Amino acid sequence: MHLLQIGLIGDRNDDVVAHRAIPLALGMAADACGVAIEPVWVPTDEVGTGAALAEFDGLWCVPASPYRSMDGALSAIRVARERHIPFLGTCGGFQHAMIEYARNVLGWADAEHAETAPQATRQVVVPLLCSLVEVTDAVQLMADSRLAQAYGTTAIAEGYHCNYGLSPDFRQVLDNGPLRINAMDDAGDVRGVELDDHPFFIATLFQHERGALQGRLPPAVHAFVQAAIAAG
Repeated sequence: MHLLQIGLIGDRNDDVVAHRAIPLALGMAADACGVAIEPVWVPTDEVGTGAALAEFDGLWCVPASPYRSMDGALSAIRVARERHIPFLGTCGGFQHAMIEYARNVLGWADAEHAETAPQATRQVVVPLLCSLVEVTDAVQLMADSRLAQAYGTTAIAEGYHCNYGLSPDFRQVLDNGPLRINAMDDAGDVRGVELDDHPFFIATLFQHERGALQGRLPPAVHAFVQAAIAAG
């Protein structure tokens, strides 16, 4: 049986619900795809330049930030983006994917996260107007997105555990692509993005992986594993 190695970028803590859900979600996706998956936790303070991450079949930047090393998380995301390694980011992974793109694609060297740099002048990730800690909310998927293709619908509901989201100022930049919005809430706030011209690069503020704890195969994880198989 084909074995996939998936790098889980984040600082493992079994008290974090998503960290308990992720191996289950990957196991369910492995069964659905007929492959074996070895999840490998990579602490952010051990990423370094990220060069060793190129050996993984896929990279998932997981929830529970602030990370021990923001630079480590950003390096891992950059490797996935530049080397076309299938990538999934959830919650903190979504937030840091936005910062990595702002810094390394747009050239905004001062792009920051309000949680770790509250005095920064250019905050790409800012406090949400309403907390989404342990909230389930409706999400609208863009009809032409890979995420909608994965779910087979454009109307979903998913759970969150976060207090930070995308700055409205940065949202305007996404209209120019190739990183584009694939999910919004009913108020029009960004809840997910995906990168064109990449085998698979999806990041969501919601934690769809939690569905595995209720015995449901998360569609985005299934699609992520399918992309890792195809890329291999």
